[in-house]
Amino acid sequence: KLSLEMIDTNPFQVANKTGNLEKLKNKMRKHIQNPDKSAKESFEEFWTQKYLASHSEEEGLGFFNTEIKPLIETNYYRPIGENGEFVDLFGLIDFPYFILFGTEFLARTWLISRRHSGLKWQNAMLWRWYDIFLLIPLWRWLRIIPVTIRLGQAKLIDLSVITREIRSGFVASIAQEMTEVVVIQIINEVQGSISRGEITKWLSQQEVRPYIDLNDTDEVSELTTIMVKMTVDQVLPKIRPDLEALMKHYVDMGIKQSTLYQGLQNVPGLGQFQKQLTEELVKNIFEALYDGINTLIQEDPVADELLEHLLKNLREVLGAEIKTKDRLQEIQYLITAWLEEFKINYVRRLSEEDLDKILDETRAIRQRFQ
Repeated sequence: KLSLEMIDTNPFQVANKTGNLEKLKNKMRKHIQNPDKSAKESFEEFWTQKYLASHSEEEGLGFFNTEIKPLIETNYYRPIGENGEFVDLFGLIDFPYFILFGTEFLARTWLISRRHSGLKWQNAMLWRWYDIFLLIPLWRWLRIIPVTIRLGQAKLIDLSVITREIRSGFVASIAQEMTEVVVIQIINEVQGSISRGEITKWLSQQEVRPYIDLNDTDEVSELTTIMVKMTVDQVLPKIRPDLEALMKHYVDMGIKQSTLYQGLQNVPGLGQFQKQLTEELVKNIFEALYDGINTLIQEDPVADELLEHLLKNLREVLGAEIKTKDRLQEIQYLITAWLEEFKINYVRRLSEEDLDKILDETRAIRQRFQ
């Protein structure tokens, strides 16, 4: 009677397990066959005293306990709440884990904030953003994210390939927009400075913003002196033979092209004299240039003062000339127009660069050093 009631009422449907009911019906039809292939008739015959008495334990109750009963037990009883849904008591099971992960999250982020000076506790929590999924009672399937990340941190799984591809995809998605925005913003700032007349103010020594010197040192001048001194003391002596050979070649060409040399070309001994003259001339020119440059880099307060005075007058004269209304407007218009054309022609070309190709080149470079 209960078997027939189970087939008629299908209690499996409430739990979306009707497939289990069909499985046990098919098993019973195969075990006790009838012309109509009816599961009800198979169950009715199975539960008769005649059938159970005439068959072995394996074909009787043994078959029911091993093949039919496990499928019935999958449809266990669950209470239904006032909202019409099954009562979900998973929160009671999940609560101890919530306490564990919550305590661990607070302790770990607090240690991070203490380890890094100037880092607030709230900001340290953002460092462990993925652990928040362990504390959210909804969308529990998202907990696979912190579990995967922690397995990677523990070196139990290798996430380097995945993280590399994620970074590459992220870079590819924002590189074009970021490149275009940054470059255009810089150009717009330059155009705004030109329109506000800041170039004119700078030329006339009316600084728009005071320059802050941190160490009372002109870094540009010092770097220039170091580079020039290194060139004179170390570079030029090593490349002197090559420079003299190049200068000798050009001097020979100049002499041979002169009308005087062509007229005296047949004079005996002139070729040897020309060779000696060229070598002596090149040597003197090189030494003169070398000594001149070497003299310039020597400390000479008088020369430095004269040079500073020259540059000051040059800037004043240039600034006064540029500040004339017509010329200033023309210069500002030309520079602004050129920057606008630069944005249209070059920035767009830069943003439309094949980012996938660039990323492939980056990966290839990294693989060479791995």
